[in-house]
Amino acid sequence: MTEQKKQKLSIMLSIIGVAVLAAALFGVYATTSNTAMLRTVLQLGAIYALVAVSMNLLNGFTGLFSLGQAGFMALGAYVFAIFTIPAAQRPGVYYLYGVADWLANIELPIVLALVVAGLVCALMAGLIGAPVLRLKSDYFAIATLGFAEIVRIVVGSSPLNRITNGSLGLKLIPKFPNFFFPFIVVAVCIFIVWLLINSSYGRAFKAIREDEIAAEAMGINLAKHKQMSFIISSFFAGVGGALMAMYMGAITSTTFNVTLTYNILLIVVIGGMGSLTGSIISSFLVIAAREWWLRFLDQPLIIAGIQIPLFKTGFRMVVFSVILMVVVLFFRKGIMGTREFNWNFLLKRLEKKEAGSTGGEGNE
Repeated sequence: MTEQKKQKLSIMLSIIGVAVLAAALFGVYATTSNTAMLRTVLQLGAIYALVAVSMNLLNGFTGLFSLGQAGFMALGAYVFAIFTIPAAQRPGVYYLYGVADWLANIELPIVLALVVAGLVCALMAGLIGAPVLRLKSDYFAIATLGFAEIVRIVVGSSPLNRITNGSLGLKLIPKFPNFFFPFIVVAVCIFIVWLLINSSYGRAFKAIREDEIAAEAMGINLAKHKQMSFIISSFFAGVGGALMAMYMGAITSTTFNVTLTYNILLIVVIGGMGSLTGSIISSFLVIAAREWWLRFLDQPLIIAGIQIPLFKTGFRMVVFSVILMVVVLFFRKGIMGTREFNWNFLLKRLEKKEAGSTGGEGNE
Protein backbone atom coordinates (compact mmCIF):
# COMPACT_ATOMS: atom_id res chain seq x y z
CA MET A 1 0.00 0.00 0.00
CA THR A 2 1.50 3.31 -1.09
CA GLU A 3 1.84 6.30 1.24
CA GLN A 4 -0.56 8.30 -0.93
CA LYS A 5 -3.20 5.59 -0.63
CA LYS A 6 -2.65 5.44 3.16
CA GLN A 7 -3.16 9.19 3.40
CA LYS A 8 -6.38 9.03 1.41
CA LEU A 9 -7.68 6.18 3.56
CA SER A 10 -6.79 8.10 6.74
CA ILE A 11 -8.70 11.16 5.53
CA MET A 12 -11.68 9.01 4.56
CA LEU A 13 -11.69 7.21 7.92
CA SER A 14 -11.42 10.55 9.73
CA ILE A 15 -14.44 11.88 7.83
CA ILE A 16 -16.38 8.73 8.71
CA GLY A 17 -15.33 9.07 12.35
CA VAL A 18 -16.51 12.69 12.49
CA ALA A 19 -19.79 11.67 10.88
CA VAL A 20 -20.29 8.92 13.46
CA LEU A 21 -19.61 11.35 16.34
CA ALA A 22 -22.04 13.86 14.81
CA ALA A 23 -24.67 11.14 14.45
CA ALA A 24 -24.11 10.14 18.09
CA LEU A 25 -24.66 13.76 19.19
CA PHE A 26 -27.83 13.93 17.12
CA GLY A 27 -28.95 10.72 18.80
CA VAL A 28 -28.33 12.19 22.26
CA TYR A 29 -30.20 15.35 21.27
CA ALA A 30 -33.17 13.39 19.95
CA THR A 31 -33.49 10.93 22.84
CA THR A 32 -32.70 13.00 25.95
CA SER A 33 -34.25 16.00 27.67
CA ASN A 34 -32.56 19.35 28.34
CA THR A 35 -31.89 18.34 31.95
CA ALA A 36 -30.47 14.88 31.14
CA MET A 37 -27.19 14.09 32.88
CA LEU A 38 -25.70 12.80 29.64
CA ARG A 39 -26.13 16.22 28.00
CA THR A 40 -24.58 17.93 31.01
CA VAL A 41 -21.56 15.64 31.01
CA LEU A 42 -21.00 15.98 27.26
CA GLN A 43 -21.23 19.78 27.25
CA LEU A 44 -19.10 20.23 30.36
CA GLY A 45 -16.60 17.65 29.05
CA ALA A 46 -16.30 19.58 25.79
CA ILE A 47 -15.58 22.83 27.64
CA TYR A 48 -12.95 21.19 29.82
CA ALA A 49 -11.46 19.54 26.72
CA LEU A 50 -10.85 22.94 25.14
CA VAL A 51 -9.27 24.40 28.29
CA ALA A 52 -7.18 21.25 28.81
CA VAL A 53 -5.93 21.42 25.22
CA SER A 54 -5.02 25.09 25.73
CA MET A 55 -3.06 24.17 28.87
CA ASN A 56 -1.42 21.23 27.11
CA LEU A 57 -0.24 23.54 24.33
CA LEU A 58 1.75 25.45 26.94
CA ASN A 59 2.63 22.73 29.46
CA GLY A 60 2.89 19.64 27.29
CA PHE A 61 4.09 20.89 23.92
CA THR A 62 6.19 23.94 24.87
CA GLY A 63 7.38 22.75 28.28
CA LEU A 64 6.23 25.84 30.21
CA PHE A 65 4.58 24.82 33.47
CA SER A 66 1.71 27.28 33.83
CA LEU A 67 -0.97 27.42 36.53
CA GLY A 68 -2.79 30.48 35.24
CA GLN A 69 -5.63 28.89 33.26
CA ALA A 70 -8.29 29.76 35.84
CA GLY A 71 -7.28 33.42 35.66
CA PHE A 72 -7.65 33.57 31.88
CA MET A 73 -10.92 31.64 32.10
CA ALA A 74 -12.22 34.18 34.62
CA LEU A 75 -11.15 37.08 32.41
CA GLY A 76 -12.76 35.52 29.34
CA ALA A 77 -15.96 34.67 31.22
CA TYR A 78 -16.36 38.18 32.61
CA VAL A 79 -15.61 39.89 29.29
CA PHE A 80 -18.14 37.66 27.56
CA ALA A 81 -20.80 38.19 30.24
CA ILE A 82 -20.31 41.98 30.36
CA PHE A 83 -20.86 42.31 26.60
CA THR A 84 -23.69 39.80 26.15
CA ILE A 85 -26.10 40.33 29.06
CA PRO A 86 -29.22 41.80 27.39
CA ALA A 87 -29.22 45.59 27.77
CA ALA A 88 -32.86 45.60 28.87
CA GLN A 89 -32.07 43.21 31.74
CA ARG A 90 -28.90 44.91 33.01
CA PRO A 91 -30.67 47.10 35.60
CA GLY A 92 -31.82 43.88 37.25
CA VAL A 93 -28.27 42.50 37.27
CA TYR A 94 -26.55 45.71 38.44
CA TYR A 95 -29.38 46.57 40.85
CA LEU A 96 -27.12 47.49 43.76
CA TYR A 97 -24.28 49.50 42.24
CA GLY A 98 -25.67 50.42 38.85
CA VAL A 99 -24.03 49.85 35.47
CA ALA A 100 -21.32 52.01 33.93
CA ASP A 101 -22.70 54.53 31.41
CA TRP A 102 -20.50 53.33 28.54
CA LEU A 103 -21.63 49.75 29.14
CA ALA A 104 -25.36 50.31 29.54
CA ASN A 105 -26.35 49.81 25.89
CA ILE A 106 -23.56 47.61 24.55
CA GLU A 107 -24.69 44.14 23.51
CA LEU A 108 -22.56 41.97 21.22
CA PRO A 109 -23.58 38.85 19.29
CA ILE A 110 -22.52 35.63 21.02
CA VAL A 111 -19.90 34.55 18.47
CA LEU A 112 -18.32 38.01 18.34
CA ALA A 113 -18.27 38.16 22.14
CA LEU A 114 -16.46 34.79 22.24
CA VAL A 115 -13.77 36.17 19.95
CA VAL A 116 -13.51 39.40 21.97
CA ALA A 117 -13.16 37.39 25.20
CA GLY A 118 -10.32 35.38 23.68
CA LEU A 119 -8.60 38.49 22.28
CA VAL A 120 -8.73 40.28 25.65
CA CYS A 121 -7.09 37.25 27.27
CA ALA A 122 -4.49 37.11 24.50
CA LEU A 123 -3.74 40.82 25.02
CA MET A 124 -3.36 40.31 28.75
CA ALA A 125 -1.06 37.35 28.11
CA GLY A 126 1.02 39.52 25.81
CA LEU A 127 1.34 42.19 28.51
CA ILE A 128 2.34 39.88 31.35
CA GLY A 129 4.26 37.46 29.14
CA ALA A 130 7.29 39.69 28.60
CA PRO A 131 8.38 39.72 32.26
CA VAL A 132 6.87 36.39 33.37
CA LEU A 133 8.33 34.26 30.57
CA ARG A 134 11.82 35.17 31.73
CA LEU A 135 11.21 32.91 34.72
CA LYS A 136 11.97 29.20 34.63
CA SER A 137 10.18 26.08 35.83
CA ASP A 138 8.50 26.41 39.25
CA TYR A 139 8.99 30.17 39.35
CA PHE A 140 6.97 30.56 36.16
CA ALA A 141 4.24 28.33 37.63
CA ILE A 142 4.11 30.43 40.82
CA ALA A 143 3.97 33.67 38.82
CA THR A 144 1.07 32.46 36.65
CA LEU A 145 -0.74 31.12 39.71
CA GLY A 146 -0.35 34.54 41.31
CA PHE A 147 -1.74 36.17 38.17
CA ALA A 148 -4.80 33.90 38.32
CA GLU A 149 -5.46 34.91 41.91
CA ILE A 150 -4.98 38.60 41.09
CA VAL A 151 -7.55 38.39 38.29
CA ARG A 152 -10.02 36.59 40.57
CA ILE A 153 -9.64 39.23 43.29
CA VAL A 154 -9.71 42.22 40.92
CA VAL A 155 -12.93 41.19 39.13
CA GLY A 156 -14.64 40.92 42.50
CA SER A 157 -13.25 44.15 43.93
CA SER A 158 -15.35 47.22 44.70
CA PRO A 159 -13.66 49.64 42.23
CA LEU A 160 -15.14 47.55 39.40
CA ASN A 161 -18.62 47.27 40.91
CA ARG A 162 -20.26 49.08 37.98
CA ILE A 163 -18.56 46.81 35.44
CA THR A 164 -18.19 43.35 37.01
CA ASN A 165 -20.86 43.84 39.71
CA GLY A 166 -18.25 43.18 42.37
CA SER A 167 -18.77 40.25 44.73
CA LEU A 168 -22.36 39.82 43.54
CA GLY A 169 -21.18 38.47 40.21
CA LEU A 170 -23.07 38.44 36.93
CA LYS A 171 -26.22 36.56 36.02
CA LEU A 172 -28.67 36.32 33.10
CA ILE A 173 -25.75 35.37 30.84
CA PRO A 174 -27.07 34.01 27.53
CA LYS A 175 -27.19 30.22 27.38
CA PHE A 176 -26.07 28.12 24.43
CA PRO A 177 -28.24 28.90 21.36
CA ASN A 178 -28.67 25.16 20.86
CA PHE A 179 -27.34 21.81 22.08
CA PHE A 180 -24.65 21.59 19.39
CA PHE A 181 -23.14 25.07 19.82
CA PRO A 182 -20.42 24.23 22.41
CA PHE A 183 -19.31 21.17 20.44
CA ILE A 184 -18.95 23.17 17.23
CA VAL A 185 -16.96 25.95 18.94
CA VAL A 186 -14.71 23.46 20.76
CA ALA A 187 -14.15 21.39 17.62
CA VAL A 188 -13.11 24.47 15.60
CA CYS A 189 -10.74 25.67 18.36
CA ILE A 190 -9.11 22.26 18.85
CA PHE A 191 -8.74 21.87 15.08
CA ILE A 192 -6.88 25.20 14.97
CA VAL A 193 -4.58 24.03 17.78
CA TRP A 194 -4.01 20.76 15.91
CA LEU A 195 -3.02 22.67 12.77
CA LEU A 196 -0.64 24.79 14.85
CA ILE A 197 0.97 21.76 16.50
CA ASN A 198 1.58 20.14 13.11
CA SER A 199 3.09 23.29 11.62
CA SER A 200 6.66 24.58 11.82
CA TYR A 201 5.66 26.57 14.92
CA GLY A 202 4.49 23.38 16.62
CA ARG A 203 7.79 21.68 15.85
CA ALA A 204 9.58 24.70 17.33
CA PHE A 205 7.46 24.40 20.50
CA LYS A 206 8.44 20.74 20.85
CA ALA A 207 12.10 21.55 20.29
CA ILE A 208 11.96 24.13 23.08
CA ARG A 209 10.31 21.55 25.33
CA GLU A 210 13.02 18.98 24.70
CA ASP A 211 16.08 21.23 25.00
CA GLU A 212 16.07 25.03 25.00
CA ILE A 213 19.80 25.33 24.39
CA ALA A 214 19.71 22.99 21.40
CA ALA A 215 16.60 24.74 20.05
CA GLU A 216 18.29 28.12 20.28
CA ALA A 217 21.40 26.72 18.59
CA MET A 218 19.18 25.60 15.70
CA GLY A 219 18.03 29.20 15.23
CA ILE A 220 14.70 29.08 17.08
CA ASN A 221 13.82 32.39 18.72
CA LEU A 222 12.97 31.24 22.26
CA ALA A 223 11.34 34.46 23.45
CA LYS A 224 9.16 34.78 20.35
CA HIS A 225 7.91 31.19 20.38
CA LYS A 226 7.30 31.10 24.14
CA GLN A 227 5.34 34.33 23.89
CA MET A 228 3.36 32.94 20.96
CA SER A 229 2.52 29.73 22.80
CA PHE A 230 1.50 31.67 25.91
CA ILE A 231 -0.73 34.07 23.97
CA ILE A 232 -2.46 31.37 21.91
CA SER A 233 -3.01 29.19 24.98
CA SER A 234 -4.51 32.16 26.82
CA PHE A 235 -6.81 32.98 23.88
CA PHE A 236 -8.38 29.52 23.92
CA ALA A 237 -8.52 29.50 27.73
CA GLY A 238 -10.51 32.74 27.49
CA VAL A 239 -12.89 31.18 24.96
CA GLY A 240 -13.25 28.21 27.30
CA GLY A 241 -14.07 30.56 30.16
CA ALA A 242 -16.73 32.27 28.02
CA LEU A 243 -18.28 28.87 27.22
CA MET A 244 -18.25 28.06 30.92
CA ALA A 245 -20.12 31.31 31.62
CA MET A 246 -22.73 30.35 29.02
CA TYR A 247 -23.04 26.88 30.51
CA MET A 248 -23.51 28.18 34.06
CA GLY A 249 -25.62 31.24 33.27
CA ALA A 250 -24.21 33.09 36.30
CA ILE A 251 -20.65 33.64 37.54
CA THR A 252 -18.82 35.15 40.49
CA SER A 253 -15.13 35.60 41.22
CA THR A 254 -15.17 32.42 43.34
CA THR A 255 -16.25 30.36 40.32
CA PHE A 256 -12.69 30.45 38.97
CA ASN A 257 -10.62 29.62 42.03
CA VAL A 258 -7.30 27.78 42.12
CA THR A 259 -9.07 24.41 42.38
CA LEU A 260 -10.26 24.85 38.80
CA THR A 261 -6.66 25.11 37.59
CA TYR A 262 -5.74 21.93 39.45
CA ASN A 263 -8.72 20.11 37.91
CA ILE A 264 -7.58 21.13 34.43
CA LEU A 265 -4.00 20.12 35.20
CA LEU A 266 -5.31 16.77 36.43
CA ILE A 267 -7.07 16.20 33.10
CA VAL A 268 -3.90 17.08 31.16
CA VAL A 269 -1.72 14.74 33.23
CA ILE A 270 -4.21 11.85 33.08
CA GLY A 271 -4.57 12.25 29.31
CA GLY A 272 -0.86 12.69 28.65
CA MET A 273 1.39 15.73 28.52
CA GLY A 274 1.87 16.47 24.85
CA SER A 275 -1.22 14.70 23.49
CA LEU A 276 -4.29 16.54 22.21
CA THR A 277 -6.41 13.41 21.94
CA GLY A 278 -5.29 12.39 25.43
CA SER A 279 -6.61 15.67 26.84
CA ILE A 280 -9.92 15.26 25.01
CA ILE A 281 -10.46 11.66 26.12
CA SER A 282 -9.39 12.43 29.68
CA SER A 283 -11.75 15.41 29.89
CA PHE A 284 -14.84 13.34 29.15
CA LEU A 285 -13.71 10.44 31.35
CA VAL A 286 -12.88 12.62 34.35
CA ILE A 287 -16.06 14.70 34.11
CA ALA A 288 -18.25 11.62 33.60
CA ALA A 289 -16.67 9.77 36.55
CA ARG A 290 -16.75 12.73 38.91
CA GLU A 291 -20.15 14.17 38.01
CA TRP A 292 -22.15 11.12 36.94
CA TRP A 293 -20.84 7.57 37.25
CA LEU A 294 -19.82 7.80 40.91
CA ARG A 295 -22.79 9.84 42.15
CA PHE A 296 -24.42 6.76 43.69
CA LEU A 297 -21.59 6.61 46.24
CA ASP A 298 -22.92 9.80 47.87
CA GLN A 299 -26.29 8.15 48.54
CA PRO A 300 -26.98 6.05 51.67
CA LEU A 301 -26.82 2.29 50.99
CA ILE A 302 -28.97 -0.04 53.06
CA ILE A 303 -28.53 -3.81 52.78
CA ALA A 304 -30.81 -6.12 54.81
CA GLY A 305 -31.85 -3.21 56.98
CA ILE A 306 -28.23 -2.26 57.75
CA GLN A 307 -26.86 1.06 56.50
CA ILE A 308 -23.35 0.80 55.08
CA PRO A 309 -21.38 3.57 56.88
CA LEU A 310 -19.07 4.53 54.00
CA PHE A 311 -21.86 5.44 51.58
CA LYS A 312 -22.54 9.08 52.38
CA THR A 313 -21.84 12.57 51.07
CA GLY A 314 -18.17 12.93 50.13
CA PHE A 315 -17.40 9.24 49.62
CA ARG A 316 -17.62 9.76 45.85
CA MET A 317 -14.55 11.99 45.85
CA VAL A 318 -12.61 9.49 47.99
CA VAL A 319 -13.23 6.73 45.44
CA PHE A 320 -12.52 9.16 42.58
CA SER A 321 -9.14 10.02 44.13
CA VAL A 322 -8.27 6.34 44.54
CA ILE A 323 -9.13 5.68 40.88
CA LEU A 324 -6.88 8.57 39.83
CA MET A 325 -4.01 7.14 41.88
CA VAL A 326 -4.44 3.76 40.22
CA VAL A 327 -4.51 5.34 36.74
CA VAL A 328 -1.34 7.32 37.45
CA LEU A 329 0.42 4.20 38.77
CA PHE A 330 -0.38 2.10 35.68
CA PHE A 331 -0.17 4.91 33.10
CA ARG A 332 2.93 6.84 34.16
CA LYS A 333 2.79 9.07 31.08
CA GLY A 334 -0.98 9.33 30.98
CA ILE A 335 -3.52 7.46 28.90
CA MET A 336 -2.00 8.51 25.57
CA GLY A 337 1.45 9.64 26.66
CA THR A 338 2.76 11.85 23.86
CA ARG A 339 0.94 9.85 21.18
CA GLU A 340 -2.05 11.01 19.16
CA PHE A 341 -4.95 8.94 17.91
CA ASN A 342 -4.47 7.74 14.33
CA TRP A 343 -5.70 5.02 12.01
CA ASN A 344 -2.35 3.20 11.69
CA PHE A 345 -3.62 0.12 13.53
CA LEU A 346 -6.40 -0.29 10.97
CA LEU A 347 -4.23 0.61 7.99
CA LYS A 348 -1.67 -2.02 9.01
CA ARG A 349 -4.38 -4.69 9.05
CA LEU A 350 -5.63 -3.59 5.64
CA GLU A 351 -2.05 -3.58 4.34
CA LYS A 352 -1.44 -7.14 5.62
CA LYS A 353 -4.73 -8.31 4.13
CA GLU A 354 -3.85 -6.69 0.81
CA ALA A 355 -0.36 -8.22 0.88
CA GLY A 356 -1.85 -11.63 1.70
CA SER A 357 -4.35 -11.50 -1.14
CA THR A 358 -1.62 -10.36 -3.55
CA GLY A 359 0.64 -13.19 -2.43
CA GLY A 360 -2.17 -15.70 -2.85
CA GLU A 361 -2.84 -14.57 -6.39
CA GLY A 362 0.86 -14.80 -7.17
CA ASN A 363 1.03 -18.41 -5.92
CA GLU A 364 -1.88 -19.36 -8.14
